[in-house]
Amino acid sequence: MSSKSFVRITALVVIAAATLVGGIRGYSRREDRSEHIETAYTEALGVVASNYADEVDYDKAGEAAIQGMLSTLDPHSNFFNKAEYQRLLQDQESRFTGIGVSILRRRDGVYVQTPLEGTPAAKAGLRFGDRFVEVDGRDARNWTTPEVSKAVRGPEGERVTIKMERVGANAPQFYTIVRGSVPQPSIRNVFMLRPGVGYVGMTGGFTQTTAEELRAALESLSKEGMQQVILDLRNNPGGLLGQSIEVASQFIERGKTVVSVRGRDGGNNREYKSTSSDPHDYPLVVLINRNSASASEIVAGAIQDHGRGILVGETSFGKGLVQKVFQLPFGAGLTLTTAKYYTPYGRLIQREYTGGSFYDYYTRHGAADEPAPRTPTQPTQPTSPTSPTSPTSPASPDAPAPPVPTPQPTPQATPTGPAIKTAAGRVFYGGGGITPDHEVKPLDITTPARARIFEESFFFVRELVGGQIPGLEAYRLSAGPQFGRVPRPTDLPVNEKVIEAFRNFVKRDPQSGLSLKHLDADLDYARLRLRDDIITAAYGTDAAGRFLLESDPQLLRALELLPEARTLAENVSRGNSSE
Repeated sequence: MSSKSFVRITALVVIAAATLVGGIRGYSRREDRSEHIETAYTEALGVVASNYADEVDYDKAGEAAIQGMLSTLDPHSNFFNKAEYQRLLQDQESRFTGIGVSILRRRDGVYVQTPLEGTPAAKAGLRFGDRFVEVDGRDARNWTTPEVSKAVRGPEGERVTIKMERVGANAPQFYTIVRGSVPQPSIRNVFMLRPGVGYVGMTGGFTQTTAEELRAALESLSKEGMQQVILDLRNNPGGLLGQSIEVASQFIERGKTVVSVRGRDGGNNREYKSTSSDPHDYPLVVLINRNSASASEIVAGAIQDHGRGILVGETSFGKGLVQKVFQLPFGAGLTLTTAKYYTPYGRLIQREYTGGSFYDYYTRHGAADEPAPRTPTQPTQPTSPTSPTSPTSPASPDAPAPPVPTPQPTPQATPTGPAIKTAAGRVFYGGGGITPDHEVKPLDITTPARARIFEESFFFVRELVGGQIPGLEAYRLSAGPQFGRVPRPTDLPVNEKVIEAFRNFVKRDPQSGLSLKHLDADLDYARLRLRDDIITAAYGTDAAGRFLLESDPQLLRALELLPEARTLAENVSRGNSSE
């Protein structure tokens, strides 16, 4: 972008910002104020262009200027350059173009967790534990996960050459992969948990096919005898408003409000109602957590307000600002908050964001909270300070099963809005996300010892499936994951021989930071971590995610609450929860 182009685009946005700020603060002479700001900005830019000691990166400076202006408004109004804007639009679809691989940054680089089924990465033969060394000739050893992701994505049909380090290989592995269309489903796991109880893992956001995916999932489970359903919205970041309304409509009677939108001057006010003529009447439990946001909160709030189901887990993120996408010159774009979301009974979903930094907003849910860890990638994966992780249970016939974690209540969120009495006489408060009916913490893995066990487990299993652990050569995998297979307890078990090999590995690893004393004090968790990594390597993340649910305290509590959900469903069918 030239300096003149930069001036034009940033001046346009500065003028718009001045008009917006003037309206908010009540200035009557917005045009004069806009001219004042435009003149000052243009003069400042001219001073920089004429006098700065080095060359000016006008692209970078322009993006920072626009984003800085938007940051004075709220946490969710954002600027996107051309590449970012295209990716934003692509993320709203149900697929993207790239190679199709799940990756994660470890202590010394970015590694493959698993290729995705049917993708170019899977067909090329990428495996668990492969480390990125180069991408198209560029050294990638110190890159972040987003940097690797950005480098391997690209237009469909174009080639990308990657250099990988693989355990057991005498030399680096080179792969030239043709980028292709990678499915991005909203629903990652659908199966019968037990006779009569179905599970739908809707963790992939709300994209253009979400509602249709849910219809297909419920139809499939119905044919298998489903009479009750658990809908998992944990870690679902949200997405398209229209899809959230269609999803909620599959459980809520036609004509009832799903969500209302209210703007500053009333011009954007609107109520969205259920459109289904024949909603499902299954007893319903919905799982949410602190990473359930936006569209997932709309669905959860509507189900709770109408008494249609039971919510279990943790208070949701609290993202209730409506963003409209605007296209800018030169292929750029921005999202701007134009209104706020309210549940059917009038609870504001948005959490307060004006009392601290945006960092605090994204990492803390209350003043007393410690910073929250990074968003995990699987619904059953609690998070650690360094990486996402997952509880599993051992499958070894000669290994003791771990104790099932006892669900623990989490502290109630501090009410910030008026008390709202919803269906069945329940009282909730707005302004802080959606509070579940039954609060249950995930498995706590945030201790330093468990964070180190998480990291060591990955590096150990990398060696194990690479055939490098003496005496355990049977665990060597000669190919990528076998997708679509549900592992049996006897498949690659975490037995005492594996545990002893892991202890020896920890002793030999100078970077582990993990003492045998701490490892031995938490062997049950180590078994869980090892089993998860082994299943991921052998069968993929969907198989691991399914297995993890067996020891998930939030899901176990959801199963206990199905009788309560049945009572609610019966009340709805009799019309007892009507407004």
